[in-house]
Amino acid sequence: MARKLFKKWLPEPAEIKNKPALQFLGTLLHDPNLFHLNRHSVSVATSIGVFVAFLPIIGQMPTAAVLALLLRANLPIAIILVWISNPITIPPIFFATYELGRWVLDYPPHQFSIEFSWRWLTGEFLKLWKPLLTGSLICGTFFSISSYFFARAFWRWHVIKNWKKRQSSRLKASQDSNKNNQ
Repeated sequence: MARKLFKKWLPEPAEIKNKPALQFLGTLLHDPNLFHLNRHSVSVATSIGVFVAFLPIIGQMPTAAVLALLLRANLPIAIILVWISNPITIPPIFFATYELGRWVLDYPPHQFSIEFSWRWLTGEFLKLWKPLLTGSLICGTFFSISSYFFARAFWRWHVIKNWKKRQSSRLKASQDSNKNNQ
């Protein structure tokens, strides 16, 4: 089943429960439904992780964890997928979302350079946040919905493939049994 495929790649629930970044959730982490692997929990977790990955916020992992708790989705998958936006992919993702937001809001092009300072954050970022947030929400929503349906389709395809494989092996065993009886 698809469950075995996911289980092979996911950390154990005890590992997740001991993460320092998630300790603020306390006993909520002990809900076994957060670690179930079924089509619904995996699809919703995929959607959560992808959506949060596009948000230009600090604390994406705790945000994904809280959403997984609220929507009763698979916690490890939601947290892992947040890492779509990592130090290597953040610049192209946020540039693309900024450009999309600028286009949607019909903002004129703005020349800027990124600097990690308080002055830049209070000056330049205040000019960029509306198109960045708008583009991020649009992309996050689009890719979140797409990933939800992709995860459901992948799960279904995997189950059907295994079912046909079992059916084929049963048919072959039945044919071999009939040959031996004759």
